[in-house]
Amino acid sequence: MTPKTTTRDRRSPKELNLNSTKNKQGAESTLPPLDWARGHGPITGALSATTGAAAAALLGTAAGMPEGWPLLIGAAGAAGHGIGHSVRRKLTLRSAVARAASWLVAGGWTTWAMAHGPLSWAAAGSLAAIGVGTWAAASHTAAWEEVAEEERFTAAARAAAAEMDSRRKGLAQEWQERIARVCAVDVKVIAVQFWDTGAGFSIEAELPGGGVTWDRVNTRSRALAADARLPLGCTVHVEEGAAQGLVVLDVMTKNIMSEDKTYPEDYSPLSILTGIPWCLRPNGEEICVFLREACALLLGPPGSGKSTFLDVILTGFARCTDVLTFVIDLKKGAVGIPWVTPYLEAQGLIEPDEEDNPAPAGTRPGVDWLASTAKEAIRMLKAVLRINDARQLQYQKLMRQHDTNLLPISPSLPQIEIVMDEGAEALAHANNRREPEKRELAQLTKQVMRTTRAMGIRMVLTAVDGNVSTIGDTEVKRFSPLSAALTSGENSGHNVGKLFPRAKIDSAQLNEKGAGIIGDNGADGFAPTEFKGWKSLPSMVRRVVLATNDRRPALDPVSADAAGADYHQRWSPERAGWLATATTRSEGAEGETPSAAGTATAVLDKPEPPATGDGDSGRHHRSLNLSYRRRAEEDPDTLAAKLLDAIDKTYGTTEEPDRTPRPDRERPRGLNLSYNRTQNPEPSDTSDGNSDRVPPLLQRAYDAVTAAGGRMHTADLAEQLGLGATELGTELGRILRAVGVERPGKGTVRVGKSEPRTGYLAETLAEAIRRYRDAR
Repeated sequence: MTPKTTTRDRRSPKELNLNSTKNKQGAESTLPPLDWARGHGPITGALSATTGAAAAALLGTAAGMPEGWPLLIGAAGAAGHGIGHSVRRKLTLRSAVARAASWLVAGGWTTWAMAHGPLSWAAAGSLAAIGVGTWAAASHTAAWEEVAEEERFTAAARAAAAEMDSRRKGLAQEWQERIARVCAVDVKVIAVQFWDTGAGFSIEAELPGGGVTWDRVNTRSRALAADARLPLGCTVHVEEGAAQGLVVLDVMTKNIMSEDKTYPEDYSPLSILTGIPWCLRPNGEEICVFLREACALLLGPPGSGKSTFLDVILTGFARCTDVLTFVIDLKKGAVGIPWVTPYLEAQGLIEPDEEDNPAPAGTRPGVDWLASTAKEAIRMLKAVLRINDARQLQYQKLMRQHDTNLLPISPSLPQIEIVMDEGAEALAHANNRREPEKRELAQLTKQVMRTTRAMGIRMVLTAVDGNVSTIGDTEVKRFSPLSAALTSGENSGHNVGKLFPRAKIDSAQLNEKGAGIIGDNGADGFAPTEFKGWKSLPSMVRRVVLATNDRRPALDPVSADAAGADYHQRWSPERAGWLATATTRSEGAEGETPSAAGTATAVLDKPEPPATGDGDSGRHHRSLNLSYRRRAEEDPDTLAAKLLDAIDKTYGTTEEPDRTPRPDRERPRGLNLSYNRTQNPEPSDTSDGNSDRVPPLLQRAYDAVTAAGGRMHTADLAEQLGLGATELGTELGRILRAVGVERPGKGTVRVGKSEPRTGYLAETLAEAIRRYRDAR
């Protein structure tokens, strides 16, 4: 049986929708809705006036209305709408007169029609004439009003522009005089542009002839900021203009570096080919970096906001649809753990931090590979080099099709970005034969930077400072055209000097966390400039991982095959099980000592198969294998022997001194240096056999100072050796005095262009080592 058709079902598709001014989704009407709030135009206004007058005349005649009432109503409308409303809206006199006349004419015609009959040809003809006249008057006044309104806006704009021009002219004159006074350069300011953020302005000036370049103004940028009495934290940034002979000055008048700006809630897709936002300029513009062919180096002392900046970098990579991120962090993988926590939740390996918002099934790690040890990092970099070789061989045809020598990066063939936090942990050991794993890691890191650019594999490294003793040598900086120096907590500005030796920026003003200087000396790069990094929160990392989960790419088959088991087993319980222990431990966990927490090496078991005949047969879970806490008790002597053996393997051994009494001679008098008998490598040759007399601290200090170029400040040396500056000065001073060695110049050393400060020379330490060897 065919169901009955309702009235709504039978409605014509051309029926007007009179219920709403908006089209409802799924509505059947194909005609636009009526907009009852829309104002009348010249045609509809005239039509409304004439039909209203005709209706009033017909109804008034039929009802016996007094003939004078329509005229009174028209007069009231002329006074209220024609004059009052026009005055309120600030319309012109012409519009007010036209409106008032329309009301009076309509009222007068209605009165006349009621007296002589509204259904006569005379009434109809006169009403039509009134309608045409009203339309003509309304059209004319509307055009006139539009011109008048445009003139008012133009006048207001001219007034605002005049005021702005007055400010610009004042600033132009002021800075022309200031540059002439401070820099001894007579420039002509040709443009002043105020920043949209209100935090400053930019000045473009024309340099005089005679070979004057913009560098002359740049060298006096700090003096210009002081002469302008800018607030603390504000700088004057100078760079070359669009053409030679032009100079641009960015003047910061409000310290936006002191404002914490969180990363925008925008996780829309990005591409490595179109740029990734990393930070903000002082004028509020985003600084986008292009890393398809470039490595990046980020320097920052502790507490400068480096970890937060790394989260922003990883966020940018996670948003890219054509980037896979590998992370190396030898500090227990700290920087990468938050990026894999949602994945562990989704796998049921850890309890979710938010019980009502667990990570959904299918959540993948936010970083594709995480290495927390030198062994795992070596495995990763070797796999990366195999990927590079495989891509080089098997994608030749693809590159020919795109007519390029660079691998065409895409979501199906992603770029691999390796983020290495605290690269000094590896690079500083490039020539260290005592730690072969870290030495191999350093060599592999440099090989990846040198050889993998064309095949879409690049690195981002961080370090505390840019000293040679920290990053190994200048090769890392040479292959990192994109550089950034966080300046909070950096007193001497040596990081800025290491990365941007020619930049004349007052980094002392950039002392807020997340502030610094960034530059790209690549072909399409940009000059060093001040920046402020976004602030990131742990909750933001979780949101990024979940928001980008479905669009982060997978490694292409060619690369995955080349990487082999090292890549496919990267999240296996044997290699990544430690993550569950690291992410589940909370502060002050009951029954767990700090030492136990720091040395736990538990791994995850594979899912247990359901048992039969048990109440929990349907439960499918994973658990921690804590067998490392169930070791059998060992004999104390055995444990002591193992400890001594480990110490010998790590630090070497020496023969114990002969303690047999010697009656034939008395006990020698003088210094007792037996506490220094631990064997250590020598700075030069070891043929004299007296290396056991050299104190370990003296030997380490000599190695560090030599690697740094022969001289080093005490603070830098203490940081390199992992000691306090006071502690190092006390101990090393005592060691030098014991053999009568004094530091020249009262111990002050000048390193590079920095001010003289207390420090050490390699020659001084070498002399002390020689005297210790000669001691009998």
